[in-house]
Amino acid sequence: MNFSTNELTEQVAHSARDFAQQFIKPHLMEWDESQQFPLHIFKEMGKLGLMGVLVPEEYGGTGLGYFEYSAVIQEVAKVCGSIGLSLAAHNSLCTGHMLNFGNEAQKRKYLPKLATAEFIGAWGLTEPNTGSDAGNMKTTAVKDGDNWVINGTKSWITHGKSGDVAVVICRTGEPRTKNNSTAFIVDRGTPGFSAGKKENKLGMRASETAEMIFDNCIIPDENRLGEIGEGFKQSMKVLDGGRISIAALSLGIAKGAYEASVQYAKERHQFDQPIANFQGISFKLADMATKITCAELLINQACDLKIQGKPMTKEAAMAKYYASEISVEISTDAVQIFGGYGYTKDFPVEKFYRDSKLCTIGEGTSEIQKLVISREVLK
Repeated sequence: MNFSTNELTEQVAHSARDFAQQFIKPHLMEWDESQQFPLHIFKEMGKLGLMGVLVPEEYGGTGLGYFEYSAVIQEVAKVCGSIGLSLAAHNSLCTGHMLNFGNEAQKRKYLPKLATAEFIGAWGLTEPNTGSDAGNMKTTAVKDGDNWVINGTKSWITHGKSGDVAVVICRTGEPRTKNNSTAFIVDRGTPGFSAGKKENKLGMRASETAEMIFDNCIIPDENRLGEIGEGFKQSMKVLDGGRISIAALSLGIAKGAYEASVQYAKERHQFDQPIANFQGISFKLADMATKITCAELLINQACDLKIQGKPMTKEAAMAKYYASEISVEISTDAVQIFGGYGYTKDFPVEKFYRDSKLCTIGEGTSEIQKLVISREVLK
């Protein structure tokens, strides 16, 4: 395994960093306070190729690999976790599902629009009563001639209101039976498809999270992704890649909190010297740096395996689990280093603190990651 950063990865990271500093940083608290989903920012990222990082050039994407993808998400998340989250969900989930399991006609139709952000993508697996228990979903798709009729509600969906197209996993068989679900592409504007409640969240407030409601929503069989009954299996493979993106998101937030803490510890004086001189502060910074390095290595390992096409379920779960947990720990310590100022919105660490918690919940809780890891270990 060679994790040395190449010139391409550095160039891509630099481009994402510059964009985040110029176009995201000046407005991030405004968007956070108002819970505004800044659609125009994603359109601009589409022009840069950041909305189709993994999509091959033949489908309008940039055709880059997972190291570049991880770098992009980290650089954006170092500035704003909300924008990083939406970027990750669009690339890994909706776009990633179509890229991996769509037929040629579906790829030609949707990927160029998703890769350029002409379309914003959503991905629907979670439901009000089936979070970790996704295999027990209640949303159904019933075959009716050459069409399918979808009924049910998906919740906690990134871009559930503003997404132009959604990949939706529906039950097409008996509950808790093998191969009981199927994935479908549903376009916004399809009769019977509407947005429900938008969540009022602790953090990640500029990343839209809302319900998707299906009431006798009729779609053609040509919108089915893969074979009938493969929906859950497809979703688990999509989530393997998605866990790398959430790990990168977590790491970006952690790096943002850490870098702010180092700068503040050098500038803040107490007892006639920088607080960085005090062991209580310097040891916190040492712990932060060590955790960041460990998370980075786990993420790089998962990226390397993904690129090689090797099994990486365990490694992706480890990266997501560890990176998300240390993101919370590091942002918590950052608030402590800033003291009273860290508790105010005048400094960046309170937002890192709020945003970090979602990383331990979304795309599989830390407990689910440990379940995945332990199953792989005990095989």
